[in-house]
Amino acid sequence: MAESIVKGVVQAGVLPSSRIRTAHSNPKRCAAFESFGVKILPHNQAVVEDSDVVIFSVKPQVVKDVVLQLRPVLTKKKLLVSVAAGIKLKDLQEWAAHSRFIRVMPNTAASVGEAATVMSLGRAATEEDGELIAKLFGSVGKVWRADDKYFDAITGLSGSGPAYIYLAIEALADGGVAAGLPRELALGLASQTVLGAATMVTKTGKHPGQLKDDVASPGGTTIAGIYELEKAGFRGVLMNAVVAAAKRGQELSQS
Repeated sequence: MAESIVKGVVQAGVLPSSRIRTAHSNPKRCAAFESFGVKILPHNQAVVEDSDVVIFSVKPQVVKDVVLQLRPVLTKKKLLVSVAAGIKLKDLQEWAAHSRFIRVMPNTAASVGEAATVMSLGRAATEEDGELIAKLFGSVGKVWRADDKYFDAITGLSGSGPAYIYLAIEALADGGVAAGLPRELALGLASQTVLGAATMVTKTGKHPGQLKDDVASPGGTTIAGIYELEKAGFRGVLMNAVVAAAKRGQELSQS
């Protein structure tokens, strides 16, 4: 996630890579960050000391340990941001011993400037702080604000959602191959079809159900395909995936 954010921010021209610092124990990840000009520091404490805005992009299971380890250098002059799934603002603020914290849930499409990001401000975070983070993440996609209580559901939908869509694209392409298309053509058509459908929803303002009805003419090919999807419980499966991921987010916050 950190790499996706940095790539997107640098490509958008919001922040030069020379002003971004990170630390990583994996040499391959360090090399990836260095390849687009990010400065690699020897440890997390050095990153915090050399930064005004500190983004915690680590696995949920280690967030507490990392915040507690860095607590002595997490002064109130630092704006703290967490992109970890399942970790609530109240816990982050307690571990850091101050509440100038902003919780953010982006997704990996940040690397291509099309992230869906939601943010929630901690008690001491100012509107100026919020505007700064909104600008930062707005450079790599769209940003919404929501209460912290919604973040498990947000994680299940937009945080994990790209993986569901990748599966759908792969399945559509496989269907094209099964129907006789060359693999490369099938994948290209599937990818562009998903992109086009999403763009129709965001740009026309029409409900997805209406857009679906616009395509499905009586007795036509589309309604025949939709009938098969409905028989297989397609919509229910997607809904269950979101709920399952949201539930896992809740479990992470309690572990």
